[in-house]
Amino acid sequence: MVERLDMTFHALADPTRRGMLASLALGEKSIGELAQPYAMSFAGASKHVQVLERAGLITRRKSGRTQLCRLRAEPLAEADQWLRQWERFWNIRLDALEALIRDTAKGGTQ
Repeated sequence: MVERLDMTFHALADPTRRGMLASLALGEKSIGELAQPYAMSFAGASKHVQVLERAGLITRRKSGRTQLCRLRAEPLAEADQWLRQWERFWNIRLDALEALIRDTAKGGTQ
């Protein structure tokens, strides 16, 4: 799972790839359609698609001469689960800090 998380976060680190994923959340798109908002070549878009595919974030299929991409949300759910554990960690610590500040403001001891 750690390797898959690494690949997911690597893929998400690039704003173009994040934009492509957002576009795919609306439905299946060709590589050319994914490239269009970024004014990039098909080859450039294809490289981004390869990174997303290796991370398991998308699947590709051929329809005639067109490569169609579809979002796979499972790796995003795994990344969300991993991030939520750290959210809980920090919420516990911030709640303790808030209680300490509140106690100190009321004239309590440290």
